[in-house]
Parts: sequence; structure tokens; C-alpha cells
Amino acid sequence: MAIPANNTAPLFGEGASGTLRLVAYLVAAIALMIADRRGDWLERLRAGASVVTEPAWRLAAAPSELARDARVALADRSALTEQNAELSRQLLLAQTRLRRVEAVQEQNQRLQELLSVQKTLGLSVQLAKVIDVDFGPYRRHTILLDLGSDNGIQVGQPVIDARGLVGQIVEVRPRSCTVLLISDKSHAVPVRIERTGLRTIARGSGTLDTLELPNIPTSADVKPGDKLVTSGLGGRFPADFPVGVIRSIGNDASGMFAAAQATPDAALDRSAEVLVLHELANPVGPPAPAEEIGPPVSLKGGDEPAPPSVVVPAPDAAKPGEN
Repeated sequence: MAIPANNTAPLFGEGASGTLRLVAYLVAAIALMIADRRGDWLERLRAGASVVTEPAWRLAAAPSELARDARVALADRSALTEQNAELSRQLLLAQTRLRRVEAVQEQNQRLQELLSVQKTLGLSVQLAKVIDVDFGPYRRHTILLDLGSDNGIQVGQPVIDARGLVGQIVEVRPRSCTVLLISDKSHAVPVRIERTGLRTIARGSGTLDTLELPNIPTSADVKPGDKLVTSGLGGRFPADFPVGVIRSIGNDASGMFAAAQATPDAALDRSAEVLVLHELANPVGPPAPAEEIGPPVSLKGGDEPAPPSVVVPAPDAAKPGEN
């Protein structure tokens, strides 16, 4: 193939000029770096260039920063949620333990008070736990204890707590018994005003915080704040045991007698443990019935009159003429 005649340029001419330019640029760049290194000549140029280019690279980096911040926020929120849940569980557990300790302390205090009452009275008692209550407005005021006939419990035994008289047992089952509270309308207890010695009857009103004392003589010295104690009459309840405190006094509907209201001393709606009395110290009441002694029925004649029986008074019965 023939070479065109007009192609007279050297083979490496263009490449040589490009190499010279590159060498010149390199020499100029090295000179500028050396000059900037020694004299900071390009500091202002860099500062101006950064002002121009900073918004651009910030805008370019914004999506990644937003994504990173979102991941951090979600992770922090999840961690805070778990931490709050764990702290809540720990707080609930601590409160439960604290409440349990307080309940044990309260129970120990109640038991110590009951033990103190037992030692003070010198009576034979049994500690019983309240397992059920019934304070309905149209029902009897009763509580259920965890003692029964298997434990020697009998109907009529009085029940007390550390503060005062609670009531008496009205129903007994093998392993439980029912106590009628002194606040029940069907319950009455002989009492004595401690300050004056006046004897009267305290009846339940149907509300846990009120006892009624009807038929008090209008001339009797009775004041609010007077303490009521059991009189011991009838031998059912121990004498001089707290019953309540007179709250108010006024005339009854007829106007012939005074009537008072009292607040029970016993914690009728809060007692968790009570004492069941088995025997009374120096009970006050009528003497035991006399025992009749006579000849056997088989020795009596069919038509002959029976000889008069001999009455022998019981050892604790009062003799005629004695007070």
C-alpha cells in the first residue's frame, strides 16, 4: 500500500508535546507544594474553596447521616424501653418484698399484743386465725375461725383480741367455728362504766363502729369518753375486759331514759388473729344448781309416799343468810 504524500508529521511529535506539558505541570505542582509547605501561601485559597465545597459534600453526606441517626435513635429507644421494663419489674418486686416484710412485722406486733393480753389475764386461751368475714348490711355480723370441735371449741365461748371484746362463738364445726360479733343487732353484753361503776347492757347496732346503750337512767352520771368494760355478770365474759368508749349520749324516743352510743375497742373489721377463752377467772353469776339426793326409785313403794328428798347445796353455792 502506498503512503500518502501529504503525511509529513513526525511519528512521536504529538506525544512529545504532551509529555513536556505533564512535566511542566508536575514541576509547577511540586513548586507550589514546597512554597505552601514553607510559607502557607495557599491557605486563603483552601479556605475559600472549602466555603464553596462544604455545602456540596454536606448535602452528599446527608442521606447517610440521616440513616445512621435513625438507626441510633431506634436502637436507643428499644434499649430504653427494655431498661424501663426491667426497672419496672425490679421496682414491683422490691415493693412486694417490702410489703411482705411490713405484713410480717404487723403480724408479729399483733401476736405480741395477744400474748401480752394472755399473760395479763391469766386465762386459758387458744390463738385462732380469721379465715372469713361476713359484714353484710342485712346479714349477721360474723367471722369464721380456723378452730373447731376437733380443737375443743364449744358454743358460747367468748372471743377477744388485743384491744377488746370481739364476740362469742355461736356455731361449731369440726375444723371451724362462727363468731357472732358484738356489733350484731342480736348480740348484747353486760357492761360497766369504769368511771362510775354503773351497770348496763351494750347492744349491737348493726354497724361495726357503734354499740347502743339503751335505758340508762336520766340521773346517771354518764359522759362521752367514759370507758365500758365487761361486768362479768352471767359468767359468759371475763370481768373488766375493754368493750368500748361512749361517744355520745342523749334521750331515747320516750324521753324517760337516756341512750348512749359507744365505739367498740376491738378491731372488728381488721383483726386477723383472735383469742378464744376457755375458762373465766372468778366468774360472776348465779350459783350452780343444787344436787338432789334421795332413795333409789326401785326402793319406793307403789302406794307409799316417797320420802322427802334431801337437798345438798353445791360447794360453791351461797348458804342462806350469807351475802
